[in-house]
Amino acid sequence: MKIKHTYSPEETEFLGYELGLLLKDEYKVVILLDGDLGSGKTTFTKGIARGIGVTDIVNSPTYTILKKYHTKDYRKVLYHLDLYRLDHVGDDFDLEEYIDGQGMIVVEWPYKVSEFMPKDYLLVNIKKVSDTEREFILTCVGIPCKRAVQYI
Repeated sequence: MKIKHTYSPEETEFLGYELGLLLKDEYKVVILLDGDLGSGKTTFTKGIARGIGVTDIVNSPTYTILKKYHTKDYRKVLYHLDLYRLDHVGDDFDLEEYIDGQGMIVVEWPYKVSEFMPKDYLLVNIKKVSDTEREFILTCVGIPCKRAVQYI
């Protein structure tokens, strides 16, 4: 477990960027983001995307549930899921395909469908300390993220 603090949206994005750089060569990584509304989950995800080489504009998939981004060279894919509006997983949305697939998977509000969460993941708890300060508690469960948590 590692605890980090940021003091602006730019620092929050940069922390995500550092994590993305550390994880960009992993075959598959699932990052679960847990935090209240406005805590910085999407800002952190923007940084992760930049760190792995995504050049597209990254924004919240709150209404679409899922957005897919490729790196410029198409060697890496980022799936960004926001499950806030999801009440349950139905037959029309195969969440387990993304969770069990390859690439970088970032899930906001993961406890909405906890039955589909993988056994290996990086849990990032984000606490809003003040209007600008955020506390990040990074907990690695499994192998792929151990090095990243150690060095971030």
